[in-house]
Amino acid sequence: MINIRKLEAELWESADLLRQGSKLTSSQYCMPVLALLFLRYAYSRYKLVEAEILKDRPSRGGRVMPVEPSDFEAKSALYLPREAQFDFLVNLPDNITSAGLRNKDGQPVNSLGEAVNNAMQLVEEQSEQLTGVLPKTYTMFADDLLRELLRIFNNKTIDEIGGDIIGRIYEYFLSKFAKAVASDDGVFFTPKSLVKMLVNVLEPEQGVMFDPACGSGGMFVQTGDFVNAAGMNANTQMTFFGQEKVEYNAQLCLMNMAVHGLNGRIVSGDEANSFYHDAFNLAGKCDYVIANPPFNVDKVKSESAFSVGRLPFGLPGVNAKTKEVGNANYLWINYFYAYLNERGRAGFVMASSATDSSNKDRDIREQLVKTGHVDVMVSVGNNFFYTLSLPCSLWFFDKAKREENRDRVLFIDARKYYTVVDRTLNEWTEWQLLNLQAIVHLYRGETDKYQALLEKYNHDISEAVNSISEEALSIVSFLDDETANQFNCSLAWLSSPWNNYDELSKNLNGQIEQTKSCVKLAEERLKKRELKSMRLAGDKFCKVLEEILTIIEEHEWLTGKFGKGKYNDIAGLCKIATLDEIEEKNYSLTPGAYVGVPEAEDDGVDFHERMNEIHAELAKLHEEANVLMKEILNDWETLK
Repeated sequence: MINIRKLEAELWESADLLRQGSKLTSSQYCMPVLALLFLRYAYSRYKLVEAEILKDRPSRGGRVMPVEPSDFEAKSALYLPREAQFDFLVNLPDNITSAGLRNKDGQPVNSLGEAVNNAMQLVEEQSEQLTGVLPKTYTMFADDLLRELLRIFNNKTIDEIGGDIIGRIYEYFLSKFAKAVASDDGVFFTPKSLVKMLVNVLEPEQGVMFDPACGSGGMFVQTGDFVNAAGMNANTQMTFFGQEKVEYNAQLCLMNMAVHGLNGRIVSGDEANSFYHDAFNLAGKCDYVIANPPFNVDKVKSESAFSVGRLPFGLPGVNAKTKEVGNANYLWINYFYAYLNERGRAGFVMASSATDSSNKDRDIREQLVKTGHVDVMVSVGNNFFYTLSLPCSLWFFDKAKREENRDRVLFIDARKYYTVVDRTLNEWTEWQLLNLQAIVHLYRGETDKYQALLEKYNHDISEAVNSISEEALSIVSFLDDETANQFNCSLAWLSSPWNNYDELSKNLNGQIEQTKSCVKLAEERLKKRELKSMRLAGDKFCKVLEEILTIIEEHEWLTGKFGKGKYNDIAGLCKIATLDEIEEKNYSLTPGAYVGVPEAEDDGVDFHERMNEIHAELAKLHEEANVLMKEILNDWETLK
């Protein structure tokens, strides 16, 4: 089985080592590297479609008719001229001039950088969406460095797992670059788990989707994945529009969409500044609006913004002297609502402060709440962004709420529900995302979707347990015979049925301990050169067991609160509030103001008894301190 995560990490490490050995900065390196990944993806897709075309290809005079661009266009695939194909570039000789190449304009090609530049130009000629997007700066790379990059991305494992996995690798590289280069002009790369949460709650099916601050296109990619996973075709079901002021990010977006096989219209530059331009004239026409706009932007020209409209609730606070909007958060909130059609849904990221900001913001919020279209509010904790540690909120509007929810809002406080990735980054795992989505399903009365999630839990846990015996083979092969026999005996519980998840958890924890014990025992019996492989196999097997335990924990988290599918307000987590309750709280949309705090768990300690013990301990420490002080003073007198 191919470990995709391991492949991602190995490709990144190899490529980043090359950057460190060069004089290139991350920002110089990012775009060209991502474009090479795109070219590798395009080539994988090309070879796949070419094979399909050649299956039924007619022949003439005993020779199969050559493939043409029109053949690929008929299959919604990108045609690649020979000089733009990845294997052509990989197999060029070290001495490029000896190949006698000429570029598309007929000029001689004298370096590998020029050959790659030519390939990018040829690709752009085949796709109107990519015209002017791909970088042609490869002559700043030394030929040796560029040749090594091509070799790294020519990894045969990619072909074994299929060309579409390049999309995942592209996203991985983009997230790794994010810390260094994806922060510009207040624009930040949106972490995948936040994007998935937005898409999961919006549940797009078909229609127009608009992102007026589209950045690198993550919202479109996740939407495409969501629609495709439902058995539909995102390119036929969805129409994507995006505005992105920073041209660099718009280029990343177009490549990102192309890597994932998506089509869309993206504008950038001054005409894409959403404060002053509705580039596609989409007000009132969108089925879905999704965004992570820059927070707390100031100095927006109020008159220019007002003239463009899209302000159903009016302008936020304006400085009378400068005629500038001091904080643009509620400009964005106005826009997101204004773009929706009569049944539209919106989901967006916003600074936490916006949920209860005062003055004009509060007045706008009151009008918004009274529409009845505020659907769900989610508080997100710190460290969810790659480059910022600030908390945020997720807002959701729905103009077609079911009647029971017309005058109600679901508040979720998820600030304490997350997984730690490292010291500076948190995220929601796939199961945590599904659990949060399940709360929304119950609020919407969609108990069938909740039941489907429980079935998924049971299925995935059973499948994972059934695969333990096979996973165990990887460690048995490294153990000595006696320890291997002991280890196999420890797996006997797998042949017996388990009655509930508590019992299964005990078995899994016991197996982890047994595995560690066998590894320790084998260390005394194996040769030194065999130890590392054996330990790695043991760690890998224990990780498999721990992952099953994690799924069980998430299942218990969900069912412990909502059982087989009945919504309950959970203190500290979620509450459905009426518009009257929101009015009582001065139209605050801060989840913590409604969900309260969780009940303290009884730790079995008697408070008064423990306080008496603490006082007694303090008195004793005080006496000991007095004795020590006297001894120190006596010693001091002696020294005099």
